[in-house]
Amino acid sequence: MHRRNRFILSVIAAVGLSTAAWAAEIAPDAVEFTDAGVVTSLTGVAGDPAAGAEIFKSRKQGNCLACHVNSDMSGELFHGDVGPPLDGVASRWEEAEIRAIVVNSKEPFGPETVMPGFYSLAVGEHLAEQYVGKTILSAQEVEDVVAYLVTLKD
Repeated sequence: MHRRNRFILSVIAAVGLSTAAWAAEIAPDAVEFTDAGVVTSLTGVAGDPAAGAEIFKSRKQGNCLACHVNSDMSGELFHGDVGPPLDGVASRWEEAEIRAIVVNSKEPFGPETVMPGFYSLAVGEHLAEQYVGKTILSAQEVEDVVAYLVTLKD
């Protein structure tokens, strides 16, 4: 971290502001993909692995278990096999790569992948009006899921 950034963060901490109040959320259409993935946090706020695990298994949010086996959640029902097993995912991918896959898997994998972009506005045609211009997950929810996934190591 650059010296100036450390100084700014120490000033923020000294006056009692959280980094959440200071950080600017990156809009879905402004996310930068590089060869290494999405290096920059979408919120500037650390993800919460426990919240990420809840989103991961929630049928109304991430619903990741519908497509992926995850031994860490062996007590949950209905693990899918459309996507690869996520056991040890953090041993295969770096955090930035995992973030890119969750944000919009079509960027790293190509348009053929069936995995949705969870923080993308390019979600296909014929959407119900209430979903136009909205993402599946919020920026912080993506960071939470990424924080959970990076705990899954071999």
